[in-house]
Amino acid sequence: MVSLPGVTQLKEQSLSSKLNWLRAGVLGANDGIVSTAGLVFGVAGATADQRALLIAGLAGLVAGALSMAGGEYVSVSSQRDTELAALAQQRQDADNDPGYLHTQLRQYYVEQGLPDELAERVATEMGDDALGHHALTSLGIDADDTVSPWAAARASMLAFIAGALIPLLAILVSPTGVRLPATLVAVWVALLLTGFASARLGDAAPWRPMLRNLVVGTLTMGLTYAVGMVVGTQFA
Repeated sequence: MVSLPGVTQLKEQSLSSKLNWLRAGVLGANDGIVSTAGLVFGVAGATADQRALLIAGLAGLVAGALSMAGGEYVSVSSQRDTELAALAQQRQDADNDPGYLHTQLRQYYVEQGLPDELAERVATEMGDDALGHHALTSLGIDADDTVSPWAAARASMLAFIAGALIPLLAILVSPTGVRLPATLVAVWVALLLTGFASARLGDAAPWRPMLRNLVVGTLTMGLTYAVGMVVGTQFA
C-alpha cells in the first residue's frame, strides 16, 4: 500500500476539528458558570429572598443558553454556507472541464513529493471519489460531512446549561448562613476543572488557565455582589 503525502496532515486536521468542538464545549460551560455565578451573587447582594435568586438564576440560564445557541448557529451557518458554495464551485469546474479534478489531484500529489508517474496513477485511481478527495486536500472540507449548525447550537446550549446549573443549584440548596461561601467553593472547583480541561485540550500547562479562571470568576462574583449591595441599599 502506498503511503500518500498529505494523509497524515488530513488526519491531524480532522483531530484538530474534533478538539475544537470539545474546546468550544468547555468554554461554553465556563461561560455558563461565570455569568450565572455573577448574576446570582449580584442578586444575593441585594436580597436574601430565595425566590428572587431562583427567578434571576433561571432567567439568566435560559437567556444565556439561548444566546450561546443562537450565536453558534449563526456562526456555523455562515461556515456551512461557505463550505457548500466552495463545493458547488468545485462541481461546476468539474462539469465544465471533465479533466479538472484529475489534473488538480495529480498536481497536489506532485507538490507533496510523489514522482509524476505515481501521482498520475494515484489521481486516476481516485475515480468517483475525486471530488471528495480534492475538496478535502485543497479546501480542507469533507464533502460528506459538512458542519451542522443545529448540532453546534445544541452542543453550545447544553454546555452552557451544564455550567450554569452549578452556581444556581449551589446557592439554592445551601443553608442560608453558608449560602455564599458554599456557592463560591462550588464555582471555584468548577472553574478549576474547566481551566484544566481547556489546558489539556490545548496541550498547555494547566496552572495558568486554572488561575486565570479563578481570578476572572472571583472578580465577577465580587463586583456583581458589590453592585447588588449598592443597588439594594439605594432602593430598599
